[in-house]
Amino acid sequence: MGICKDRTVIITGAGGGLGREYALAFATEGARVVVNDIRRDAAEAVCEEIRAAGGRALANDGDITSLESAERIVAAAEDTFGVVDVLVNNAGICRDRMFVSLTEADWDDVMRVHLKGHFCLANVLARRWRDAAKAGRPVDARIINTSSGAGLQGSIGQSNYAAAKAGITALTLVQAAELARYGVTANGLAPAARTGMTESVFADMMKAPDGEAFDYYHPANVAPLVVWLGSAASRHVTGRMFEVAGGMIAVADGWHTGVQRDKGKRWRPEEVGSAVDAMLAEARPAQKVYGT
Repeated sequence: MGICKDRTVIITGAGGGLGREYALAFATEGARVVVNDIRRDAAEAVCEEIRAAGGRALANDGDITSLESAERIVAAAEDTFGVVDVLVNNAGICRDRMFVSLTEADWDDVMRVHLKGHFCLANVLARRWRDAAKAGRPVDARIINTSSGAGLQGSIGQSNYAAAKAGITALTLVQAAELARYGVTANGLAPAARTGMTESVFADMMKAPDGEAFDYYHPANVAPLVVWLGSAASRHVTGRMFEVAGGMIAVADGWHTGVQRDKGKRWRPEEVGSAVDAMLAEARPAQKVYGT
């Protein structure tokens, strides 16, 4: 019996890369998996793998960036498997350019797929879970979001992507705080793995090793944490961001109110500089932006 037996999970962008590994791992642990990907053939191929191994899966190519389409995706999942227990927001795109070279379309496309894509399905499902909880039905639901090291530290040439991923991190915190009363947890992860989105930028660094050496950047390395977060065993964990790479799992340490000076009254402009310099000398330095 797997740790996700009879739980229904929707995974976006699950036709390849990380999403495919999540889908296969959830199915291995007994979940009923909705494989969502705009590439219908890719989604079908993953479902065939799951069924061949004795699992249950549904292919779906619905648009995750509109509420209307999100409603249809959830309805299809419910018609086939019943109540949805887990959402893994994984789908994403890159439009990498230096900030001064970004076009409006570069910005809008990344925000639409990443940030709005994280909103739509979660909003549809959260309303269902809220209504179920208010009606007295048990809810033990999960939202698992995907940020990035770029969203936590920034990344040269990826200001649109980094801003969207940082937004997802903040969204996760608010979801966790607001939805806890309904039996819903919300957590996120910043994975480092070899996927279609990393091929053009990190191909050499993330290439598979020769021989039988541990494949540090294989996307399957991220799946165990995601599956556990989707299980009933994780109900006590919410509002957390995890960094994952190879065999390493870390809990990200986000923004906190740090070193401060309180004058007790309004500062004069000429006083501010020395106070800031003193605080910066005491404060822990920020992690470097990727690429610097």
